[in-house]
Amino acid sequence: MAASFPETAISTERLLLRPLADEDAPGLVAMMDDEPVHTWTAIPQPFTRAHATDWIRTLAPARRAEGRGIAFAVTEHLTQRLVGVVELRGTDWRLRSTEASCITAAWARGEGYAPEALLGVAQWLFEDRGFLRLELRTAAGNTAAQQVAQKIGCISEGVLRSAWIVRGGDWTAPTRTPAGAGPGPGSAGPGTPEDSVGSEGSVGSVGSEGESRSDLILWSLLPEDLESAQDDSWARQRYVLRD
Repeated sequence: MAASFPETAISTERLLLRPLADEDAPGLVAMMDDEPVHTWTAIPQPFTRAHATDWIRTLAPARRAEGRGIAFAVTEHLTQRLVGVVELRGTDWRLRSTEASCITAAWARGEGYAPEALLGVAQWLFEDRGFLRLELRTAAGNTAAQQVAQKIGCISEGVLRSAWIVRGGDWTAPTRTPAGAGPGPGSAGPGTPEDSVGSEGSVGSVGSEGESRSDLILWSLLPEDLESAQDDSWARQRYVLRD
């Protein structure tokens, strides 16, 4: 039987990360109806209630059961409102490595929720699950997502050339051009949820109207990087793992 993540909840100072539930469907639909999400991810547009329900009831449970990853709904402690989603995918149990992606609702951006959620997941992975590597991949033009990676202590390992497709006119960045960001983080990693479109290729063929190829910046976080980040008083005060 394949190794898999347990169904669990992670608590940080302001957030609760828990399994997706049926009541999250309206919030997911509203969250995905957003231009940065359309631009930087492979999520179907429009993202419908049927897509949300399929993700909650079928795709996310299957991914966890098969050991490929896990999806968390990110909610505020104070209001219980859905502020985002964090997903782990491409998990390699032999290497104890996985890739994270994060989407934050438009109304919740600028509050530091994305780094708080990702750092909580990283603590859980390293301290509770014995993982040794966490990866993020950000489109070259998505500098807000790159800032999230830097805030949690990730190290940039290099560029995956022409490895992604971005959608939308003014938001797209030319290949191998890391400058020129759009507002809002959109996603701290492309493609959430990957199973909802079958594969990255389902986004559309290269050269379709409003689409262009983009480089991906590969980031990594190791346990020792997390320890260095926690030496910063901001990180030390904000993040507490209470699995």
